[in-house]
Amino acid sequence: MHPATEENAIIVENVVKRFNANSEPWWRRFKRTSNGSANGNGQPKARRGKELITAVDHVSFTVKRGEIFGVLGPNGSGKSTLIRLLSTLLIPDEGTITIFGLDVVKDEMQVKWMINRVSVEAAFFKKLSPRENLLYGARLYGISGPEADRRAKDILSRLGLRDSSYTSPMEDMSRGMQQKVAIARAFLSQPVILLLDEPTTGLDPRSKHEVQAFVNELRDVHGATILITTHDMNEADVLCDRIAIVDEGRIVALDTPAGLKKLIPQNGHEPTLEDVFMELTGKALVKNEEDEEAAEAEAVTA
Repeated sequence: MHPATEENAIIVENVVKRFNANSEPWWRRFKRTSNGSANGNGQPKARRGKELITAVDHVSFTVKRGEIFGVLGPNGSGKSTLIRLLSTLLIPDEGTITIFGLDVVKDEMQVKWMINRVSVEAAFFKKLSPRENLLYGARLYGISGPEADRRAKDILSRLGLRDSSYTSPMEDMSRGMQQKVAIARAFLSQPVILLLDEPTTGLDPRSKHEVQAFVNELRDVHGATILITTHDMNEADVLCDRIAIVDEGRIVALDTPAGLKKLIPQNGHEPTLEDVFMELTGKALVKNEEDEEAAEAEAVTA
């Protein structure tokens, strides 16, 4: 077993990420102008249609080597943006992020070799099979074909993927099955840092349990450091050594699961993590995530 050590694997210092986003959908603006919406002078009404969204707002925390660190928050709270910043897909507007002393901006390529990421919107070559997708991904990390094939079959078998599906096109698979392939792709390289963005979304309870077992195995056997975002309170409680609760881009609490539960009154029963979340944010765990995702998409295409 590889317990968490005092060495910092991830250091996030005063990080800010903002997006210029449309204040309303493009089709609504197009419809208004094409219909000749006018102001008092008979001219089309001019609107800038932009607003500044701060997805990550002066966030600071550290993750110890070998730690499983959870990030909880409603959709749109900045969790996925934070994962993209850590994985070098986005650049911070302010602050710094280091992975084992390497800056994610200055040392981007070195950081990429150390990390792997599972996202709920994982992308694949849909015409290709899981085997072809996984072998392609493995080659990027320098893993030989035979070794990658062996690892992939073992992981997917443990996740319940049928042998016949291994060589069938990805486009014929359900979202849950595709998510299993995404998880296998990340586990394949046995990364030093594993970033899991809602990895068990769309999975059945048994598959969730298998993924959680893999996460623990990566930490306990291979010494990986893992950062996970999730909406599953039980998953966070079981897996995470420490948890940061994020709301509107800011960390509102950070402690062990037991420590977080001590922050609120018991009221006759032991508080759950969801009780803690509701008490600290006053919000449901799941809410509309379109603002944050639309802002990121526009920032990429702008």
